[in-house]
Amino acid sequence: MTFSDEAKLKKIQEHVKKIEYLKFTNNNLLYWDKITNMPKKGIEFRSEVMSFLAGEIHKLGEDKEFNDLVSYFEAKDSEKLDIRTNSMIRRIKKNYEYVNRIPADEYRDYIYLIASAEEIWSKCKKNNDFDTIVPYLERIINHFKNFAEYWGYEQEPYDALLSFYETGVNLKTVDTMFVQLRDFIVKLLERIQESKVHIAKDIFKGNFRKSKQSKMTMDILNRIGFDFEAGRVDEGIHPTILPNSNKDVRIITAYDEKDFRPAFTTSLHGGGQALYEQGIDSDLYGTFLAEPSSMVILEAVARFYENIFGKSKEFWDFYYPILQGYFPSFKDVPKESFYKGINNVESTFIRMDADELTYNLHIIIRYEIERDLMNNKLKVKDIPDVWNQKYKDYLGIEPPNYSLGVLQDVHRFSGYFGYFPSYILGNFYDDIVASGNWKEINEWFKEKIFVHGAIYNPQELIYIVTDENLKSEYFIDYLNKKYKYIYEI
Repeated sequence: MTFSDEAKLKKIQEHVKKIEYLKFTNNNLLYWDKITNMPKKGIEFRSEVMSFLAGEIHKLGEDKEFNDLVSYFEAKDSEKLDIRTNSMIRRIKKNYEYVNRIPADEYRDYIYLIASAEEIWSKCKKNNDFDTIVPYLERIINHFKNFAEYWGYEQEPYDALLSFYETGVNLKTVDTMFVQLRDFIVKLLERIQESKVHIAKDIFKGNFRKSKQSKMTMDILNRIGFDFEAGRVDEGIHPTILPNSNKDVRIITAYDEKDFRPAFTTSLHGGGQALYEQGIDSDLYGTFLAEPSSMVILEAVARFYENIFGKSKEFWDFYYPILQGYFPSFKDVPKESFYKGINNVESTFIRMDADELTYNLHIIIRYEIERDLMNNKLKVKDIPDVWNQKYKDYLGIEPPNYSLGVLQDVHRFSGYFGYFPSYILGNFYDDIVASGNWKEINEWFKEKIFVHGAIYNPQELIYIVTDENLKSEYFIDYLNKKYKYIYEI
């Protein structure tokens, strides 16, 4: 690379840093404050601020000199550039395609809309009011239909959304995998319901003080390797994580004093995501590569920590005595009964309360509805009827109201339309879980996945780590073996 090329790269990275500064501030820091600390009356002005900053990001992405420099490297022989430079140029082009192909005014309107819609959703959920949110959701979906046209797609508009979260994934591929998984789970559920194994559920009912749950959360996060000097935990409406850098990762959790499991789940699911963000190489800032390879890979790590790790026998072989210290009511519950109880399969209305098996059906229902909305096969006003029918067909239950049904998820009102397929992933296992040396798992992930940020696209990363392409068969086999053991079928 010539000195001139080095100077050009430096200019690109200086410009990218400006975009990153605004992006982390607007998308994460201001949003963190919005859902944890902001007074309710602050929403209108905060929406204006977030819309304005989104417009500034859009302007930086349109800068002519910046784009000319990117085109210069894009035209070069990729073999003459190092992998980081190639990946940076690829990432910049992707960001440009997904943001700057949208007209600036429309993009600002969209940001203002979702900033406001999330607050409206919160009120509507509380009041069991679907009608009020309908026009907001219609506008959001119309935006995404427009975005799909700006971005381009293979066959169906929903392809554009899938590609946004996972490069190379299309509707045909997801449909095939999800139908296979759905049919397997529905049949396995029938066998489980016929099982004579009795699993105690009342053991999870009680008084679980928030202070004790908070201490448990901090303990688990510390044991898996979360760096509290580079992160923090706050309470909010919807559990999530918000990274401002790898040295400032915010975990948002929620506590239910009648059930410790939501906080336990967040400590591992959100903790896994936070470990990914903290493990990214600091040298990647200023390249658009200081972020996970994709939302799908980020969710894969989270689901590993939450389920394959956190609901395994090996995990509870080590952690059950510690949990009993926090919550003495479990001292009279045998470990095997607890293990089966925390893996109990039961059809529920709320996705976030679902077990590891039926959770996938909750996601498939949302995916099928989003797909049909985007492809003009379903209208917003008809969502509740379709939602309820699918719950009846797949899970054998029908939500009694909107709050327990179609209004339970914030995602669509926060702009995460097309995100739900990311939640269904295959995972892998590690036998050091029972030893309690859980930080070793983090070190393995960090070395193999986290440190690379977005240098590799998801397909490349999966192949580098496993020597195979993504397959649904492994996940199905894992579920089959686990629940055959638990229910003796």
